[in-house]
Amino acid sequence: MPNNQTKGLAQGAMMIAIFAVLIAISLYVPLVSFVATIFAPLPLAWYSSKYDRNQSIFVAILAIAITFFIGGLLILPFSFIFASIGVVMGITLQLKKSKIFLLMATGLTVLITFAIDYLITLKLFEFDFIKELMQLMRTSYEQSLTLTQNITGQSPITTENLELLFEMLETTIPAAVTIAAFVLAFVIISLNLPILKRLGVNVPKFSALKDLKLPRSILWYYLIVLSINLFVKPEVGTTLYVICLNLSMVLWVLLTIQGLSFILYFLDKKVKLTNLIKVLVILLAIPLYSFVVLIGIVDLGFDIRGLVKDKVQK
Repeated sequence: MPNNQTKGLAQGAMMIAIFAVLIAISLYVPLVSFVATIFAPLPLAWYSSKYDRNQSIFVAILAIAITFFIGGLLILPFSFIFASIGVVMGITLQLKKSKIFLLMATGLTVLITFAIDYLITLKLFEFDFIKELMQLMRTSYEQSLTLTQNITGQSPITTENLELLFEMLETTIPAAVTIAAFVLAFVIISLNLPILKRLGVNVPKFSALKDLKLPRSILWYYLIVLSINLFVKPEVGTTLYVICLNLSMVLWVLLTIQGLSFILYFLDKKVKLTNLIKVLVILLAIPLYSFVVLIGIVDLGFDIRGLVKDKVQK
């Protein structure tokens, strides 16, 4: 037992050091900062998959504290998010949960830690970084419009439409943050799990996208939100309007993924799918997302996969 504890402490210290180095690289080395950021949860994920929960949380707290001496107070929110991601990933892997569960847990961790960081910076430092980011985007966009107008002699967008655009962006911040959190979680999982597997950790696998079937309840949520927009018609700026708009964005993304899944399923039954074809389908789906959403709705509402399967077998 003492040997196991000594080994755990030694490996914990090593993981803390690696985590601190990755955070330092992401802070001070611009060219590889994104790569270091994506792999920052890796050491704590590995440690949390090998040792018990309390020990893993203690190591993560120490890792966050160590980063304070690297980047000061401003780095703590950043290291808090990625240390939490690592611990949640490791615990989920230790419990042998599915990859979908891992994605949901990691995405929720990103959302919760981001919300905590936002509230702390807002209350303690009276600094709203979302508002500052929106102001920076507005300034940058206005400068680009001015440059375009000076070159072409006409503005590509009116002042009124510009105001409407940024009002829409501000309204959809909750949905944008939610989608971004799960995209980040997906990228982190996809890139870190192969390495964890090489390090001796049992990792789950995603089913192929063509086999994805989201819960049918998503279709009902979409129909409810659509009905509210059509019949209640909430006024712009009201709470109901904000809720419906953000839910619509999230549901559009989910239905687009479902539509892509059916398209890949259909093509797989007709031709041999290569990675190139998959990439082309996904790229073509971006400008045709309305059509893809419609396919996703039909796929969830009706068993058209069964019809395709029966037709192919015949």
